[in-house]
Amino acid sequence: MKKVFTRSVAALALGASIALAFSGCGSQTPAKQDTTEKIKVVASFDAMKEITQAIGGNKVDVTTIIPEGIEPHDYELKTSDVQKLQEAKLFVYNGLRMEAWADKAIQTASADNLMSVALAEHVQPIELTDPEEIEEHGAYDPHAWLGLTSAKEEASAVKDALIKISPEDKEYFEKNYMAFADEIDKMQEEYMKKVANATRKEIVTGHAAFGYLCRDLGISQESVEDVFASGEPSAQKLAELTDFCKAHNVKVIFTEDLVSPAVSETLAKEAGAKAEAIHTIESAEDGMTYLARMKDNLNKIAEALM
Repeated sequence: MKKVFTRSVAALALGASIALAFSGCGSQTPAKQDTTEKIKVVASFDAMKEITQAIGGNKVDVTTIIPEGIEPHDYELKTSDVQKLQEAKLFVYNGLRMEAWADKAIQTASADNLMSVALAEHVQPIELTDPEEIEEHGAYDPHAWLGLTSAKEEASAVKDALIKISPEDKEYFEKNYMAFADEIDKMQEEYMKKVANATRKEIVTGHAAFGYLCRDLGISQESVEDVFASGEPSAQKLAELTDFCKAHNVKVIFTEDLVSPAVSETLAKEAGAKAEAIHTIESAEDGMTYLARMKDNLNKIAEALM
């Protein structure tokens, strides 16, 4: 009997040692990993994702609805997109009719836990003047994320939404917003000085997406296609643009990734200019952040105006 008792004690001691060993390993794991659940955010397209990521940092998990390489104006909503929204806490989209499907998506998702925010509704919009555009697309230019001051306002709207969802992280979101806004302010100050000394005040683009940035810099924009990049320009329109480029000594015609560059390249050839790509930030590009692409845009515009 004594021998059996001794073995039992030994077995219990061994079991306790193993349990303590595993308990010790388990207690170390949380210290090495961030177990905080991230806020699931669905963004309509890349610019919305980039701005949200800049403010949300490691507190958010952001996915986009519109696939890479697809023009946001023309996207058609899918069942899988609605499912994404039903699983999310926040839906971030631009608004001003940029995503014609957004209201339907929110209504169809019918999720009680989903907050939605249309970022461009928090900026001073640019009014359209073409009656046909207004009738088909609404009264305003939706490309607010491509302006400096309006991007700050959009980022502020993201900050406010995230704080409502996770008030305990208020300080974190506010810190990220201040860092983002500071970078925007620095860019605006730097390029306002450069543009003030420029010999020209006009840029020519593939489509009229840069009205907000032009408003910030005090320059004007002429474009091959309208705000919503719909339809081919007439021969008369191209002739007028060619004359405009020659009269204003325009040396660069800007093209964009999601709009065919063919007509812009033809215009450049006719006007004795070069065609150069500029970012609309509608699709992801080589891991570049929102701020990096805006900086690149501003460098190209400043050089084109000299």
